[in-house]
Amino acid sequence: MDEPVQEAPVKRSRLPLLTLIAVILAAGLAALSWLDARQRIGGTQEELARRLRDIEGDVREARSTARQSLELLREAQAKIGQLESRLAESQSQQLALEALYQELSRNRDEWQLAEIEQVLAIGSQQLQLAGNIRAALLALQLAEARLARADRPQFVPIRRALARDIERLKTLPAVDISGMSARLNSLVAAVDSLPLAFDERSEREPAAKSTPADAARGFWSFWSRLGSEIRSELRSLVVVRQVNTPDPPLLPPTQAYFARENLRLRLLNARLSLLMRDEAGYREDLRAAQAWVRRYFDTRSKQTADALAQLKALSSPSLSFEMPGISESLEAVRGFKSRRERGPG
Repeated sequence: MDEPVQEAPVKRSRLPLLTLIAVILAAGLAALSWLDARQRIGGTQEELARRLRDIEGDVREARSTARQSLELLREAQAKIGQLESRLAESQSQQLALEALYQELSRNRDEWQLAEIEQVLAIGSQQLQLAGNIRAALLALQLAEARLARADRPQFVPIRRALARDIERLKTLPAVDISGMSARLNSLVAAVDSLPLAFDERSEREPAAKSTPADAARGFWSFWSRLGSEIRSELRSLVVVRQVNTPDPPLLPPTQAYFARENLRLRLLNARLSLLMRDEAGYREDLRAAQAWVRRYFDTRSKQTADALAQLKALSSPSLSFEMPGISESLEAVRGFKSRRERGPG
């Protein structure tokens, strides 16, 4: 009975100690937990601070990059504004250049058409007034060549008209009106050089002259020389000519002048009839000119024979054909110019 009583106080004395030890252990554990938590919190804070510093660095870098990008954007916008301004200016200049080009092209076409019209007008005058087919054909071909170099589709109707007129002129008989007119002009210029059938000047033969050797021959030589001189003088008084015409006229100086002038007028009339394509008048004037030359001029001389041969050759070609015009080409050019001046309306 005594031993159980003694064990109870012992047990009660150990309980506070155990409690104290438990409290100390709990406090130690709590301290350890607190220290561990604090260390962890400190690490976390340090990690957070580091990350915050990194973020701040990134933010600063991003801000710097943003500022640089903003500056670049502003520079780009300024350059874009300049480019837009230059583009607008370039477009304005391009429009002005296009308008100028169109105006120059229009003026160039007008100048070209004016030149072609002038060339065709000259060719038409040569054809109608002088019968110069070659000059008219050259004018048409020159106009066609200029329009071909331009190679503009609006000139196609004019080129068709030119082609038709060129074809018409090429089918005409080959009569050289200008060449025949030039030959008549040369005959007119040669009228003054043609010798007449009779010249008023007597063709005296020079008297024989005595020499010192003849005078030394003596008395009989003197009479012989005198007789010779007398015979020479007698021969010079009478001149005998043989002519082919039955009654050759002997013309004084004034009538000789009018004979040449009448021949000149006949040749000029023949030239005028040729240019007017009056075949009947042309042939009549040539016939009269040939008869005049045979009657009043020396047909034995080479000049007169050449003149008669030319007159005969000029009488051969036929002039009886209708001369066409190049009015179709002229009307095509003038109509095109008139439509351009009126405009599209």
